[in-house]
Amino acid sequence: METMMQNKISAQKAIELEDKYGAHNYHPLPVVLERGEGVYVWDMDGKQYFDFLSAYSAVNQGHCHPKIVSALVEQAHKLTLTSRAFYNDSLGEYAKFITSYFGFDKVLPMNTGAEGVETALKLARKWAYEKKGVVENEAKIIVCRNNFHGRTISIVSASNDEDARKNFGPFTPGIISVEYNNAEALAELLKDKTVAGFLIEPVQGEAGVVVPEEGYLKKCYDLCKANNVLFIADEIQSGLGRTGKLLACDHDGVHPDILILGKALSGGTYPVSAVLTIDEVMLCIKPGQHGSTYGGNPLACKVSIAALTVLKEEKLSENSERLGKILLNELKKIQAENPELIKLVRGKGLFCAMVIKERNGKNAWDVCIEMMKNGLLAKPTHGDIIRFAPPLVITEEQLMECISIIRKVVKQF
Repeated sequence: METMMQNKISAQKAIELEDKYGAHNYHPLPVVLERGEGVYVWDMDGKQYFDFLSAYSAVNQGHCHPKIVSALVEQAHKLTLTSRAFYNDSLGEYAKFITSYFGFDKVLPMNTGAEGVETALKLARKWAYEKKGVVENEAKIIVCRNNFHGRTISIVSASNDEDARKNFGPFTPGIISVEYNNAEALAELLKDKTVAGFLIEPVQGEAGVVVPEEGYLKKCYDLCKANNVLFIADEIQSGLGRTGKLLACDHDGVHPDILILGKALSGGTYPVSAVLTIDEVMLCIKPGQHGSTYGGNPLACKVSIAALTVLKEEKLSENSERLGKILLNELKKIQAENPELIKLVRGKGLFCAMVIKERNGKNAWDVCIEMMKNGLLAKPTHGDIIRFAPPLVITEEQLMECISIIRKVVKQF
């Protein structure tokens, strides 16, 4: 065993070990990465790639950002975990920092995105019973069709993806779904006075970077306000600069009642999520009613402050907006050059997708394998869609290099 750890294993061996001893709950591209810096990752043979997935937008600040890593290392030497049984010297500082950063009264810290969503759902229900006057156990949450909010039982209860649901029932009741990008359908459902909250991804990530029409979020927000329903934005993937604004909601000038963050909240160095809201909602939860051993640990607090500071200091939202226009424009050109392969191109900021038509038995997976061979890593979603989401630290020169790889590969098909 020790010898194996000392001798560097081969890429093939790494894949075999994972396959033999790990759960088969993912289908990764056949590349084994061992190092990352900025927009680049390197495999075990030292081959360099552009990362065009950014760990599903967790590494917006680029791989191993020195400021974030040094915050992690420095705190790791001092104090990593106290649990919330005691106060620590970092959580108050972090709570003040993040609430003023996003303009909310309170934050409830958790670790993963799914936990953030679960927290928001619990808050919305608690608020509905204690403030809105909904009869206990009657509160409903409206979600959008084709959403992706995570993998817990309650969250897959809100999904209409067969893969996510099959043989995982019985499901959590009190969840109704509405068509995305259809404010009229939402208005109809909001007539029900037992609705507590409307949970939405401002841009649907896993569905394939589905961008709603301009003004849709504002309409939904106004409808929620008129019906005393909480507007809950899941910005775990679409937030923190990804779409060219700090939050995707900002494109429509919407300030959500509850904001859920994760992924890039730590710049990919540590699992951190956060739920932000106003006092009226947050203070419905009393001691002992919700929590997490690791939630609000000192390591997470310091890492998060560093990650958010980098986002602002390096103007990553602005970079995403500027380069995102170039990326979308170039992808549309590639589509026009290859209409028989590319059905559709869409996106906002450095968050784009290409819908691939199957040709000669070849599909989006094959296109991604070919891009990988050419030094660019992206991953298909739903079989026919390729998501493009590079770290937001990418330069225009690097972006143009990536576009030429995409163009070259598409031509081959």
